[in-house]
Amino acid sequence: MTIETTTLGTLALIAIITAVTVVTRFGGVFLMSFVTISPRIESFINTMASSVLIAIIVPMAFSGDAGSVAALVVTAVIMLATKKPLPSIAAGIAAAGFVRYAGFA
Repeated sequence: MTIETTTLGTLALIAIITAVTVVTRFGGVFLMSFVTISPRIESFINTMASSVLIAIIVPMAFSGDAGSVAALVVTAVIMLATKKPLPSIAAGIAAAGFVRYAGFA
């Protein structure tokens, strides 16, 4: 399937992506409204979120450039020190930007 990359084609792609995102987000919430949340299911949901995060971070740690490794290390250190995610993420982004701007990456 091919869509022309004219203005109309681009808008169509954005509309399709938006529709898929909305359906998946609300669809999950809708389906979960029929499920009774037991302690076992709650544990599964919490563990699943952690495993997705680990699946994103581990490849970056092993195959990323110096900027991504610096971001990972700085974010982890700040998170362990402050237990606050927003400053940790901001520091990680700043570290990656600095390392890449300075030419270490």
